[in-house]
Amino acid sequence: MDSSTPKKIFIQNFGCQMNDYDAERMVEVMHRQGYATAATAEEADLIVINSCSIRDKAEQKTASAAGRYRELKQFKPGLVVAVGGCVAQQEGERLLRRIPVADFVFGPDLIPALPSLMARVSKKRFAATEVIEVEDYEFLDADPEPSAVKVTALVTIQKGCDNHCAFCVVPTTRGREVSRPADEVIAEVARFVALGAREVTLIGQNVNSYHGIGSEDGDDFAELLERVDAVPGLLRQRFTTSHPKDFTPKVARAFRDFRTVGSWLHLPVQSGSSRTLKRMVRDYTRAEYLEKIDYLRQLVPDISLSTDIIVGYPGESEAEHQETLSLLEQVQYDSIYSFEYSARPDTPALKLRDSVHGPIKKRRLQEVQTLQRKITAARLRRWIGRDAEVLVEGASKRGAGQLCGRTRGNELVHFSAPVGGDEKALIGKLVSVHITGAGTNTLIGQMDSDVVRRLPLIAAHREADGAVH
Repeated sequence: MDSSTPKKIFIQNFGCQMNDYDAERMVEVMHRQGYATAATAEEADLIVINSCSIRDKAEQKTASAAGRYRELKQFKPGLVVAVGGCVAQQEGERLLRRIPVADFVFGPDLIPALPSLMARVSKKRFAATEVIEVEDYEFLDADPEPSAVKVTALVTIQKGCDNHCAFCVVPTTRGREVSRPADEVIAEVARFVALGAREVTLIGQNVNSYHGIGSEDGDDFAELLERVDAVPGLLRQRFTTSHPKDFTPKVARAFRDFRTVGSWLHLPVQSGSSRTLKRMVRDYTRAEYLEKIDYLRQLVPDISLSTDIIVGYPGESEAEHQETLSLLEQVQYDSIYSFEYSARPDTPALKLRDSVHGPIKKRRLQEVQTLQRKITAARLRRWIGRDAEVLVEGASKRGAGQLCGRTRGNELVHFSAPVGGDEKALIGKLVSVHITGAGTNTLIGQMDSDVVRRLPLIAAHREADGAVH
């Protein structure tokens, strides 16, 4: 390789939006060391597998990905392969034995130290899994290249979790809760907006337990939403993930009261049975969860909802499974993430007896997903014939000159732009799309040419309200 050619980093990312955010920060850290971003693993001098341990299948993907790089490393002796993320934090030295191709493994807290970890590679293989104490933890500010900023951006506000749900590895892999100072959050949101982002998603393991302000009533997260709402140029904000026990009426009112808060909430219920929830140590009942949903829908009747469902949790009876199905019918979620229970290392659920047999778990998961597909289809059909406010994100994967974007309720819309219009000029804009059809998980629409002519007027109106396109 020519000495003037920069080295390149390639990241294979698994898992949640926290991992997406972490992967972006890894790239930025190494860019400051002169690395460029590789389009493929074959081009890279450093490959990072950013792992997820929330489910067994996600952990298996890490080992599978590493296996594919073994041959590549044989043909490229200088190639460095590292494993980051939650599996690395959880397994440490054990992961080095399981994945011989890895030169080192490192936990999420050590992303800022990635350059110094690279300097140690020539000596011997190692695991770096130190957890930074709460009082010493500093969040890594996003420093993206302007060309890398899209219409939507992730902004972390909190890491770790102080809840101890019996099935969850997060307290082990991410540590105790640490809230990012509000001024840092607002500055990062403003930085993304200045570079072209128009929507941000505030992320954390449990955003509802955010405590970075010290508000008088103790509801720091609701106050943070209000402060983000005031950032000039921001059109929308979302947040994930929320723990139901910490979801407050004040946060619910934010959906009604703040112009940028989208009409979508992901509120993981996990099970529709209070008995199962107790074994999960979720600290709320079915009735308490439904009470919060009912209050939210009183405030915003057409709000879109999503959730997480675990089937086959140890001891789950057929009657308890039926309670989960009835909860889906009652709440009418727009979408769900559903999984078979998989035992995770170092979790209290490992001690529970009465495990549910594999075939039963598979059948229950199929029943949950079949029911939800019907509900999702009905929820999407309610849009047909209506006009939706869509934030344009870019070209649609459907091709044919179509664009795509999301409604305030987070529904993805593929739509045709007016003939002869400048499609690129619409990216990052809020436009009105007439919904003409619904697919399995998306909407289909048509944008009227009259909307394009009105865009300058819409922009002027929003600028008067404090928003700038």
